[in-house]
Amino acid sequence: MAKKSAKKKYSFLNEVYEGVIGLAEVSKNGSVKIKRTELKALLENTFVKGAKLAASGERVRFPVIGALVRREVKARKAGKGVNPFTGEAVDVKARPASKKPRWSFPKTLKETFADKKNW
Repeated sequence: MAKKSAKKKYSFLNEVYEGVIGLAEVSKNGSVKIKRTELKALLENTFVKGAKLAASGERVRFPVIGALVRREVKARKAGKGVNPFTGEAVDVKARPASKKPRWSFPKTLKETFADKKNW
């Protein structure tokens, strides 16, 4: 039996954790120090890596803020349309098929924004 090589899913938290472990320096008195610029660069690089994986088709989850995935947009034929405000005829251009980013928010975040006492 041949083993299937399971592709390891991207984990934003694991990437950040491993990066912070690599950046952390312990001083003589035992305190941990991390340079702000290095931490900023680590977070930016981790987000960029996640975005590239999402562009390749993988669903990438970012804790608390949501998930990023690639969406297939179908092609659209050219045609005629009507401007709803003026009523005049308008030419609608054709659009080729494309791939676009799609961001989905978690239910808890949606509920936080929907709750009027947070406004």
